[in-house]
Amino acid sequence: MSQILDGKKLSKQIKEDIKTAVVNLYDKYGKKPHLVVILIGDDPASETYVASKERSSKAVGIKSTIIKKESSIKEDELIDLIQELNSDNSVHGILLQLPIPKHIDEEKVINLIEPKKDVDGFSNHHVARLNKGLEALVPCTPLGIMELLKAYQIDIEGKHAVVMGRSQIVGKPMASLLLKANATVTITHSRTKDMKEITKQADILVVAIGKAKMVDESYVKEGAVLIDVGISRIDGKLYGDIDFDSVKNKASYITPVPGGVGPMTIAMLLKNTVTCFKNIMR
Repeated sequence: MSQILDGKKLSKQIKEDIKTAVVNLYDKYGKKPHLVVILIGDDPASETYVASKERSSKAVGIKSTIIKKESSIKEDELIDLIQELNSDNSVHGILLQLPIPKHIDEEKVINLIEPKKDVDGFSNHHVARLNKGLEALVPCTPLGIMELLKAYQIDIEGKHAVVMGRSQIVGKPMASLLLKANATVTITHSRTKDMKEITKQADILVVAIGKAKMVDESYVKEGAVLIDVGISRIDGKLYGDIDFDSVKNKASYITPVPGGVGPMTIAMLLKNTVTCFKNIMR
């Protein structure tokens, strides 16, 4: 039976550390970190995520503000809002909840966020620094995965890590972090041929493809470490991209869904917000 990589438990420990750090920062500066989330439209999943981020922020003492806008908002209006937040000294972190309406240029508006306040680490500034192995704000999900591997003392150096998925949010930054940790990294995607032959070579397999229960035991090497980033709701129940029951006796470690990567993503958002605050207050 695989050992569970318990992101829920670890995230609680991290949040306690962040709570203490926020108190110390307030004692030093007389201010608390302030995270502003911009939510556009009425997407139920986005509203759920944002509410969770707000609860978690308040629980550790971070000030949280949600700015909700209609899906009809014009691009120029959003640009003006971002620039206003960039220049507001009381704001230390800015998060634009994705997805946003298609009439807005996502790449353009994300790159207008002041790099020191880019808690998601999605701007070209941080992407370039991460790819060069320099200090950067790292997207929260891959950063949380690295913290999880570290906490369970899973050796990365020299291992073959396979990342399924090449998104800017998970796949590509995940590959960069694993490379930085001296893994040998392969990325697979929807056009990859002989997918299973590649994934079965993985000592560490990170799955971020958004297809419920797609990865079963036929994709997995005996003793592999499995990280499941996916989350899908089917008939009211949550599933990951990995068929947990199929692989649970083959993997050495595995993240559950829910309770694995998700809580770590929220914890890293809080950590990045504190980092932004420190960088601004220097």
